[in-house]
Amino acid sequence: MAKTIMVSNEIYHNLKKLKYDRSFSELIKDLLDSGKSRKGSGLRTCFGSLKKDNEWKVVEKITKRGWKNWSKKYV
Repeated sequence: MAKTIMVSNEIYHNLKKLKYDRSFSELIKDLLDSGKSRKGSGLRTCFGSLKKDNEWKVVEKITKRGWKNWSKKYV
């Protein structure tokens, strides 16, 4: 059974660009399914949180020093 939903014009045009030759139902189903199984989506919530940590500053300093001292060229 079909249902009617209302979305803004902006959302409609964005969905229309994504759908190609699929129906809106198929597109919405795919978008909902991909949100459940997408790995790494939780990374966005902690992005940048290490920069506030003092230990991160030490690791970053050591890493930068290591990259500067690295003399092997593989290109």
